[in-house]
Amino acid sequence: MKEFNTTAVCIPSKHYMVDLSERVKEIKKLIDAGKYFTINRARQYGKTTTINELERCLQHEYDVISIDFQDITDADFDNESDFTKGLAGVFCDAKDSMDNPIPDEYYDDLSNLSEEDKEIKLNDIFKVFNKWCKTNEKKIVLIIDEVDTATNNQVFFDFLAKLRSNYLKHEKNQNFITFQSVILAGVTDVKHLKSKIRPDDEHKVNSPWNIAADFNIDMSLSEEGIKGMLDEYEADHHTGMDTSEIACLIRDYTQGYPFLVSKICQIVDTSEVMSEKFSCLSERWTKYGIDDAVRLLLKESNITLFESLMGKLTNYPELKKKLRRILMNGEVLEYLPYDEAQSQLRMYGFIREYHNTIVISNRIFETLLYNHFLGENVDDNDIKQSASMDRNRFVKDGKLDMPLIMERFIEAYNQIYGENTETFAEKDGRERFLLYLKPIINGTGNYYIEAQTRDQKRTDIIVDYLGNQYIIELKIWRGERYNSDGEKQISEYLDYWKLDTGYMLSFNFNMKKEQGVKQVQIGDKVLFEGTV
Repeated sequence: MKEFNTTAVCIPSKHYMVDLSERVKEIKKLIDAGKYFTINRARQYGKTTTINELERCLQHEYDVISIDFQDITDADFDNESDFTKGLAGVFCDAKDSMDNPIPDEYYDDLSNLSEEDKEIKLNDIFKVFNKWCKTNEKKIVLIIDEVDTATNNQVFFDFLAKLRSNYLKHEKNQNFITFQSVILAGVTDVKHLKSKIRPDDEHKVNSPWNIAADFNIDMSLSEEGIKGMLDEYEADHHTGMDTSEIACLIRDYTQGYPFLVSKICQIVDTSEVMSEKFSCLSERWTKYGIDDAVRLLLKESNITLFESLMGKLTNYPELKKKLRRILMNGEVLEYLPYDEAQSQLRMYGFIREYHNTIVISNRIFETLLYNHFLGENVDDNDIKQSASMDRNRFVKDGKLDMPLIMERFIEAYNQIYGENTETFAEKDGRERFLLYLKPIINGTGNYYIEAQTRDQKRTDIIVDYLGNQYIIELKIWRGERYNSDGEKQISEYLDYWKLDTGYMLSFNFNMKKEQGVKQVQIGDKVLFEGTV
């Protein structure tokens, strides 16, 4: 029986996975056109799995050489000679794993280079490549995975420069035969890396990979693709799940991030916690089960992807400030394709472009970051403690008593902060309500901020709790007319979510305001409006 896989490469015969054939066909078009390019995507975004599927697609038409730069040791990057020997050794080691092995003549040449006692040059290994490409029956495609391990080394730039030189020679003279296509795979977009033209030159830099074609192929998993994977699982397990609905839910949470898609499915399928909570697979493969799997995923402490993302916040404080501005301050930042900080955030998978603005890549990353930023907030511990002491009062028959939560928040807010509004920023109300809400739902429910409504004037929080959803709009009071517009907006929003009850919480600094929570009927919707 197949299983969901979240480690290393996915194999169609062993793992449930999305059909990548259309994606591979698009990549093959670049190869057929003789393009050199980089497949750069964030960690665990399915690059290696895609490369494996690509190799299978290409093997009848091309000879594919696929190597991994992780197999080259750090010492091999010390100088050109060591790198050339190390690279030759990697080619030799890869011989047995190739569908079309290296011809003996060139294998012997590479083996001799790898064992050479004297200093050798990159030119020596490229002479072997050139002869091989010229005499080989099929055109040769070179794929190099995990190039990130090499991007800080000058000798790697020299290697790219040699590939570039051969590419340009072929473009100028078609009789000069070189690799049909070279594909570099990793997180880093090698195309944008620049190196010194000469080691002693501080100002003159160029890109040794500026020949690379743009790689704009969407590598996220589509809702249709996720459904196809679930259909295959359903054919084996007969859970009775609505594969279309579940695929839509998973896509909403993940935006098709391959690792997150597989991890959610894996938790639903195999988690012992899920087994104890749900009596059968049919109960797990529901909206409630998917929500619970996301909660468990966010609680795990050994997710390499999450550790990598959080590490970037530590190493790049400017990136952290940008993310905090988006999430906690509600700032809407314009999408700037050439902005260095934004490029870094996109490269690591934190953000994506949305209607010419930047948003967090998916709801899971967003919640992960909110939890991190809220956890760093030590100035508002009192509001957190207040909610923790009352949390058992807020759940009745498995449902959140949201009006009571709002009432107690207003009381706690006034006790802790009083009338001190001089330093109040619009982000403060949002952050303090989330701090109050988090210990109430923690361990049982999830929350996220609706990206389409997040700005400095309005924020919609969506809470999933034991299969039920609650929509809470947070805003600054700006008069009755603005409030009426807000009521209409949330009413329309409730229609979208097929809900009949919503909640509004306004931060009002008028001296004569009436605090508390009241119930308002707007058409066929019930709104509970709270005023702080």
